[in-house]
This record gives sequence, structure tokens and C-alpha cells, in this order.
Amino acid sequence: MSALTLAGAVRGRGPALSLLRRYGVYAALAVLFVVAAVLDGGFLSAGNVRIQLFQVAPTLLVALGMALVIGTEGIDLSVGAVIALAAAVVPLYIGWGLPVALLVAVALGAVSGLAGGAMVAFTRVQPIVATLALMIGVRGVASLVNGASAKPVTDPALLRLGAEAFAGVPWTAWLAAGCVALTAVLVHRTTFGRQLVAVGDNRRAARLAGLPVRRVLLTVYLLSGVLAAVAGVLIVGHGAEADPANQGRNVELDAITAVVVGGTPLAGGSVRVLGTVAGALFMQLTTAVLTQHDVHSSITKIVEAAVICLAVYASRERGTR
Repeated sequence: MSALTLAGAVRGRGPALSLLRRYGVYAALAVLFVVAAVLDGGFLSAGNVRIQLFQVAPTLLVALGMALVIGTEGIDLSVGAVIALAAAVVPLYIGWGLPVALLVAVALGAVSGLAGGAMVAFTRVQPIVATLALMIGVRGVASLVNGASAKPVTDPALLRLGAEAFAGVPWTAWLAAGCVALTAVLVHRTTFGRQLVAVGDNRRAARLAGLPVRRVLLTVYLLSGVLAAVAGVLIVGHGAEADPANQGRNVELDAITAVVVGGTPLAGGSVRVLGTVAGALFMQLTTAVLTQHDVHSSITKIVEAAVICLAVYASRERGTR
């Protein structure tokens, strides 16, 4: 093959690969949806759809915050521990009413996020190291606060929020949809969103250009902590108990997977909000389909690992600049 022929082949393949990387998650989600509907006649039933929305909403909230952090070329491993901390304080303050318990949980999530953001922004600690240390510490605080034991929660308002629906759609899904809309506006329609992308694309250049790099980093980690705390409250409401020893386990991995599968590169410089939604739904439906067809959990984990590897490889290609 001549050099000209090879060059033409590469040029022809480029647009196709670009389209696949940009829209592949939507195509994969559509195919998975059709396959699931064909294999299981009850997959499209209202009850099953509500179950899937209940289960994906907390992960989606965490993934939105993770997408913002990854957009700055960072990572937040502390979100699972923040969920546990939020769950731990709910039984302590729910007697004052749901708004007070939610406010306390969100405040603690914000403080945790600020702590991680401060380590990244001011001490220049690697995000994975800073948030790993925070993950261990916050999980320990959650265990101390709650006594490392599950506690029932019987507040009617919280249980309604975690279990009831409006117009056939769970309240948790409505809340997640609102957060998706706000995140999309923040990323695509505000100065902060442009600053976030610039910081992730080239932090040194952003600093030399006079952008508020530290403020951007503090904000994205704060938002990640707040969204994780809200997810923790929703998990407590849906399960009717606070169990910080188990709630939030491995959710950071699910969130990172949703973000990467959705097309946000780990190299930063881009945030795909709708792609993150599609990624979260894709991973949720993949797990649900395999579970409903009695596929062993070990096989399910292998499939999820393969999806993660493919997504990370695609992310590496997207992130090449």
C-alpha cells in the first residue's frame, strides 16, 4: 500500500472514529435497551422502569460531580465516604425535620469537598492522593458518628422522597434530572464552565492567562461533595435505614465509569453532561439485565471491567491533544 493510499485510509477512518467516540455511548445504550426489552417482556413495565430510575439516581448525582472534577484533570475518590457521612448524620438530625437533616448533610459534604479541593489547589497534592486520604478519614468519621451500625429511619417525608413518584417518575429521578439541567447550564452557559474547561485543558496556561485556577478547583470539589451528600440522603430515604459501614461502597468507581463511558476524557479539558447521564444509565441497565437473567455476579463484574477498560482506552484516544 502506497503512502498516499495509507494516508487516505487514515483520513477516512478519522471521522468515523470521532463519531463513534462522541455518540457511541448513545448507540450502545439504545442497543442495550432494545436487547433488554426483547429478552424480558416485563423490562418496559412501569414497575421495572421505576426500579431502574430509583437505583440509578444516586449514582448519577455522584457522577455529575465527578464529571466536573475530571473536567479539571482531577479525580475524587472521597464521594463514597461522603455518602456514608451524610447517611450517618441523617438519624441524628431527622427529628428536626427533613430540611435540617438535608442541610447538615449537605454542609458536611461541602466541607469535605472543600478539604479535598484545598489540598489539590493550594498544596498541589495529586488529586488521587488527596481524595484517597480524605476517603479514609471521612469514612472513619462516619463510623464514629453512627457507631458503625445500621439505624432505621422512619421520617415520613424522607421515606416519601426515597420511595414515591410523581407522574410515574420517582422523586429521586426528578431531583437528578434537575441537577443534570443545572450542571449542563453551569458547564455550557457560564463563565465558570469555560474556566473549568480551560483549567482542565492546560492548568499552567490558565494560570498564566489570569484565570482563577484555585477558585475553580475549590468549586468543583465542593460541588462534588455536595452532590455526593444529597445522594447519601436519597439512599437513606430509599432504604429506610442509615448504614454508613456499607452505603457508598465503591460508588466512586461507578461514578468514574459513568463519566468515562459517557465520553469525558480523563485527561480533562471537556465535560460531557448528557454523556454522563447515558453512561450511568448504560452501566445500570447492563448490571440489571445480567442480574435479571441470573448471570453470576462474577461474570457481571468481568463484563463491567471490560466496559471500563474499553472506555478508558477510548478516553485516552479522545484526550490526545
